[in-house]
Amino acid sequence: MSEGPLTTDMLDLGPQARLVARIAERVTDEQLSAPTPCPDYAVRHLLGHMIGLSHAFQGAARKEFGPALDTPPGDSLPDVAPGWRAELAQALAGLARAWRDPEAWQGMTRAGGLDLPGEVAGLVAVDELVVHGWDLARATGQEYAPDEASLKAAEALLTPAESGEDGGEGGLFGTPVPVPDDASLLDRVIGLSGRDPGWGARS
Repeated sequence: MSEGPLTTDMLDLGPQARLVARIAERVTDEQLSAPTPCPDYAVRHLLGHMIGLSHAFQGAARKEFGPALDTPPGDSLPDVAPGWRAELAQALAGLARAWRDPEAWQGMTRAGGLDLPGEVAGLVAVDELVVHGWDLARATGQEYAPDEASLKAAEALLTPAESGEDGGEGGLFGTPVPVPDDASLLDRVIGLSGRDPGWGARS
């Protein structure tokens, strides 16, 4: 696999993957049962989901087709096992390495049971890290500051097409939550993902 410099058509997942790993490392055992912005997910389920998606999108990058890429998200409630911190850190590092290969961004691949271009799968992986990183940080009371390149990539993926084919009511992953015109880029991304940027901050 290539470990050369990224091209202008690729995005380095490393900064965002490392940020998520640092946030996860600070999660206490007592916080594993805490609620998150993801409906039906406690922190432990969110962490389990992040481990699973990290492995799945590694497979998508490498075009390793199989059950992991054919299973739609939400088919089961994920969870963590002892040693989850090291497992998640390794999975996130592997995810970033896999998407440093230019071939990962080319051709067609598969993720969540859907066929999609490699470049789109890469952006979805970035968006998953950005949005679920926010979920985890907000659920555990931590500061969160993703890198601008990752935020802009997530915004581009989540912004509805101008055609309004779905009537403008639904976004890629849920109905967007309106945010003020002067909202930060992070809040715009979170709103586009179908989450309330104020979740857990108003108490």
